[in-house]
Amino acid sequence: MDMRTLTDSSILIFTLSLITMWIAAQLGAVLRIRVHPDEDERQDYDIVFTATLTLLGLIIGFSFSMVISRYDQRKNYEEEEANAIGTEYLRAGLLPAPEATKARELLKDYLDLRVLSYETQDVDKLQDIDAHATRLQGQLWALVEADARKEPTQTIALAVSGMNDVLNSQGYTQAAWLNRLPVAAWGLLMTIALFSNLLLGYGARHGSVALFLVLPLAVSISFFLIADIDSPRHGLIRVTPQNLVSLSHSLRPQ
Repeated sequence: MDMRTLTDSSILIFTLSLITMWIAAQLGAVLRIRVHPDEDERQDYDIVFTATLTLLGLIIGFSFSMVISRYDQRKNYEEEEANAIGTEYLRAGLLPAPEATKARELLKDYLDLRVLSYETQDVDKLQDIDAHATRLQGQLWALVEADARKEPTQTIALAVSGMNDVLNSQGYTQAAWLNRLPVAAWGLLMTIALFSNLLLGYGARHGSVALFLVLPLAVSISFFLIADIDSPRHGLIRVTPQNLVSLSHSLRPQ
């Protein structure tokens, strides 16, 4: 399992983080017993421990800010994609009658595929959906391109421009979904967290199980939230295609 697959599961991130950081705290406690640090080292230890925790807090804060901005970006692109499809559906009426009807039917089918693309979590099914959507994109573009060649008027140009926005919006959405927290950032987060818990165990005067669970639990919850928001398809907190669904209902009245 590679790191990117691991970060797709926020529950797995939480579990592994909690276990490894608790073990790190226990190892720190064992190291303290073997080393027997004197009281003169306590002040230096407090400085190092405080600095490490501060660094960990800053990195967690920056990472959370990064994944939130990416989540907002995915939401904005979903809204823009719905607006682009809805606008082009109206502009399709500028095409000659047979092509206008066909373009609108293809746009409805394409819209349904875009909704499925947001909702599905199955990789194989997603590949089929994307392949079908790509074919529909080709058909839609060929349709407006043919009309633009036959009648290069301003009204046809509006339909062509709208279709271009539809195709571009899907590309922007895909790019936003691939824009994840870098694996190197995850590695730095986990490394600093392990050092922090190791220092926690090393500096504890009493090896209480409850004490050694506080920091690992707090950091694990932070990692869970970061991983969950950062995973656009597998997390509990995901972008729902509410604008696309609303548009689909408006185009297919019951």
